[in-house]
Amino acid sequence: SPAGMVLSVLVILLLSMLYEAIKMGKALLLRRALLALPHSLSQESLVEPEERDSSSAQGRWFGYHVGQTLFHVVQVVLGYLVMLAVMSYNAWIFLGAILGSTLGYFL
Repeated sequence: SPAGMVLSVLVILLLSMLYEAIKMGKALLLRRALLALPHSLSQESLVEPEERDSSSAQGRWFGYHVGQTLFHVVQVVLGYLVMLAVMSYNAWIFLGAILGSTLGYFL
């Protein structure tokens, strides 16, 4: 039915936008994880780090890494769902996926 098709296109559009948002969130988490990395070995030899600071930095880095992993799993699942919908070879579904990806990237 026409209402079902419109609903399907809107769902695919929103899934594509969510995919782009998760991709951006994963990039932000990567940036935070890189900033939370402990100092390099050459810097540690020059300055004696406190044990407490090193463990908290490793804990923060590990938390960011777990978050990135979860974002990656959700991104892969959403990507395959959108791809599966596009493989229905319906032009409206395809346009919904393209428009959703465009809007998601833009926002």
